[in-house]
Amino acid sequence: MGGRNIKVNRAPVLTLWASVVAERLGYDPDESLTLGKAVSGLNAQAKGKSLGIFHEHKERQEIRHRQVKEDLKRGELFLVDIVGRSVLAKVTEGGVRAVVKNSPIDPRGVRRYLERKFGPELEEARAAMAKLAKAYSPDELKDQAYPLYEKFRPIIPGGKGGWGALGELDLDYIDSLAG
Repeated sequence: MGGRNIKVNRAPVLTLWASVVAERLGYDPDESLTLGKAVSGLNAQAKGKSLGIFHEHKERQEIRHRQVKEDLKRGELFLVDIVGRSVLAKVTEGGVRAVVKNSPIDPRGVRRYLERKFGPELEEARAAMAKLAKAYSPDELKDQAYPLYEKFRPIIPGGKGGWGALGELDLDYIDSLAG
């Protein structure tokens, strides 16, 4: 591994990456933070179910995928595809917000979460990920975002032993993926 490594677990890495991807796809920073947090939560649920930590929920409504946010009405629920996940979102007074249990995610809480998990290296990690996202057109990034994450995400132990485990996020490697 290179010299710019951050010790962090995968959830904040995916949260940050998905928010960077959402910004590249045209969402503003606050909208992107909520979408990133929702992607990470969906990933954690899927992993937790596969490990037997969480149990299956079957509450998903039939909701349309919408990629153009300008034609949405306030309060309307829709799905946004980000980093291989379909995220439930709605338009609020503050803009698009990912939704969990019918409540919009607060971008300020996501920002605090990322600051706590990355510490002083947050902006350097964000810059490396933004450089990688900009190396792809938005259309290419829609298809490549999750495979790219799989390449640079921290390596952790398999199974339940890896749940919440810290690994090394190599920023030099992320830079190298950007070309």
